[in-house]
Amino acid sequence: MRISRLYTAHALVPGASLTIDGQTAHQVTHVLRLRSGAALRVFDGAGNEHHAILQGTGRDSIELTVGEQVSASPESALSVTLAQGIARQDRMDLILQKAVELGVNTIQPLWMQRSQSHLKGERLARRRQHWQGVVISACEQCGRATLPVVEAPDSLANWIHTQPGADCQLMLQPDSAHTLPGIAAPAGNIVLLVGPEGGLESGEQSLARTAGFKGIRLGQRILRTETAGLAALAAMQTLWGDFR
Repeated sequence: MRISRLYTAHALVPGASLTIDGQTAHQVTHVLRLRSGAALRVFDGAGNEHHAILQGTGRDSIELTVGEQVSASPESALSVTLAQGIARQDRMDLILQKAVELGVNTIQPLWMQRSQSHLKGERLARRRQHWQGVVISACEQCGRATLPVVEAPDSLANWIHTQPGADCQLMLQPDSAHTLPGIAAPAGNIVLLVGPEGGLESGEQSLARTAGFKGIRLGQRILRTETAGLAALAAMQTLWGDFR
């Protein structure tokens, strides 16, 4: 029987009682329909995971008791930052969810020429909060106890000049002569740059190349943004990481 996993920002101390509210409580009470005495696991997003027992459910909150620590699933052998051109909301949600499942450490949303809208202020804050919820749900589902970082959205031009760089910097470019199997296994961090719907505009590609990014293509067909980055991540895990 699968045991449900929950994220909490609370410190996890064996024997301690926790009160959890919000979307997590709603999920437990109204979606999973768990009752008092149900076994759970809780994790803190920093790699710590514990057994827990549901003690009670209220209208807007749940009570649980933290048990002993368990061995959390190991993180990917690859350290990958996904620099993703911001796509339409449903596509962006899919990208975030599956990127978490495929082991990314950091997600950097980027406004690009072909991104549909550049949100600001409260609307951007709500969208970023929504993205964080998608990442948390993906971790709960896939077994990760460490939350990937979702950076504040930035423009490509600003990010490209301020990002610290990595040992391997790749961008998806359908007309590139290079492919992933032709690249030596990176010894350190990887940054994967993916455009939004329509891909990176030519000037953006030039900007990235100047910053040290190498274009790669994924086969003979042009993939949608919600497919391309995920296909590249899966290929990396096959060539260099968890899938070997």
